[in-house]
Amino acid sequence: MTNPIRFPFYAKITFLLLGIYLFVHTLYIGQQIIVPIVYSVLISILLTPVVGFLEKRKINRVLAISIAIVGTFLLMAGLIYFIASQLSMFDQALPTMRQKLNDLQYQASQWISVHFNISIQRIDAWIMKTRGDLMQNGSALLGKTIITISGSLFAIFILPVYVFMILYYEPLLLVFMKKLFNKVHHEKLEDVMLLTKGIVQGYLVGLLIEAVIVAVMNAAALLIIGVDYAILIGIIGALLNMIPYIGGIVAVAIPMIIALITKDSAYYSLLVLLAYMLIQFIDNHYITPKIVASKVKINALIALIAVFVGNALWGIPGMFLALPVTGMLKVIFEHIESMKAWAFLLGDAMPASGRYIFNFSRRKKAAKV
Repeated sequence: MTNPIRFPFYAKITFLLLGIYLFVHTLYIGQQIIVPIVYSVLISILLTPVVGFLEKRKINRVLAISIAIVGTFLLMAGLIYFIASQLSMFDQALPTMRQKLNDLQYQASQWISVHFNISIQRIDAWIMKTRGDLMQNGSALLGKTIITISGSLFAIFILPVYVFMILYYEPLLLVFMKKLFNKVHHEKLEDVMLLTKGIVQGYLVGLLIEAVIVAVMNAAALLIIGVDYAILIGIIGALLNMIPYIGGIVAVAIPMIIALITKDSAYYSLLVLLAYMLIQFIDNHYITPKIVASKVKINALIALIAVFVGNALWGIPGMFLALPVTGMLKVIFEHIESMKAWAFLLGDAMPASGRYIFNFSRRKKAAKV
């Protein structure tokens, strides 16, 4: 009987890093194919209870899937139409806002010139140069933008097809997963699939509920303050807030800039900041922990890293996918003995104290005695 080949530690690390690099590189170059499929899988998991409910009402499976998909995309189309109609009203006020922005630029130039002893000509020259650079960079990025938009439009049209196929062939896919693993692992496989399904459904439903609540609070706060386009900005802020950590910062910046441009005093921008800080506090301490974070138990450090990795790989779509995908990985790792340490790292279970984890201090005290 031949002895198994044993690789040294540095060889194992090399193979591991090479495998990770190839895997990440594949995700990056294949994003046009992989991202729509991942979104389709998540939407399919979300719509599975709806399809099951309709089938229990003696509706044909094909018709039940069609009703669920059409209803979902009609809701999305309605939201997009509402935002587009609001944006058209916003577009009519752009000349006035542009004039106000120029006035603010002139006032800022005057203030800088007086307090820092810099001539207005130099400040204006720097502003013109910066604008020219932005225009040049913008024209250079135009081609990439068109390619990105065309790819996104293709994904939007192909998404319902993917979702329909995944829901229709769900029994085939489940039997394939069953045949892929040995009978010994079938019970564990079923547990992983049920837990993953529950996490995705709970997270996505919670995210939608959170978005509705935050949109209402944003719009109400902006209406009370008197900021123009309050409903539009409130909805956009709620959608941005769905991007963990980073989206909330952008969601606060937009209404502050609008208030600064459309109002005569910076006082309104300060009120917007205070209102959004209160909303973020309520969201982070009451809404998210109860509705969203309870479904995907990922610690803040890993969540933040996952968001940045998702952005680096797939841009904004990757940022939306970061937490549910990480939550799914955590469930899978929890059911693989050799990966349980990684599941612990992803989770939010904090040890009581880190002082005596390795018993170093106790050993030193025992050695002195």
